[in-house]
Amino acid sequence: MIPDAPLDPNTPTQSTLGNRVRNFLIVIVAIALTGLLFLGLRNQTSAVSLQELDQASTPLEMAITNNLPSLVEFYADWCTVCQKMAPDIAKLKDKYGDKMNFVMLNVDNSKWLPEMLKYRVDGIPHFVFLGNQGETIAEAIGDTPRTIMDSNLDALIKGSPLPYAQMNGRASGFSAPASTNQDDPRSHGGQVVN
Repeated sequence: MIPDAPLDPNTPTQSTLGNRVRNFLIVIVAIALTGLLFLGLRNQTSAVSLQELDQASTPLEMAITNNLPSLVEFYADWCTVCQKMAPDIAKLKDKYGDKMNFVMLNVDNSKWLPEMLKYRVDGIPHFVFLGNQGETIAEAIGDTPRTIMDSNLDALIKGSPLPYAQMNGRASGFSAPASTNQDDPRSHGGQVVN
């Protein structure tokens, strides 16, 4: 008996080399498709982090004095609404960044306590729209659609009334600490009473 011969003489023989080439091509195509799928999903979910926005933001002291309007955002790294809005804020910064300031203030940093008290930050994200001289024009709290934020920023730059002033959307609860003597910035301790 010949080892490579089929048992049934009526069964057609397939080349072992042909099977190997076919299997190799299937593996190559599968690897290529997996790579393309991974890269496609990765490009669709390229998210901007709050830390990146913070590092690229204008310092508050400069924003108040450089005669440009400003959008000040009070945020926290743990705030899911802030994280959700980060890509939209980044796109708006790309669009308007040469005409206005984008300021990011982390509520977990007690350095910003005076500003949190001044603007009565009790939910985040909390947006404050400042005019050219640093004066408060309007505020928005919570999840704000990009189209609405875009309209407000366009009006702010033009010096027109904001079409969506006092906008309130879904927000993460937050209470500013009563003092800055806390060891842990998340232990909000005493509530600020107005």
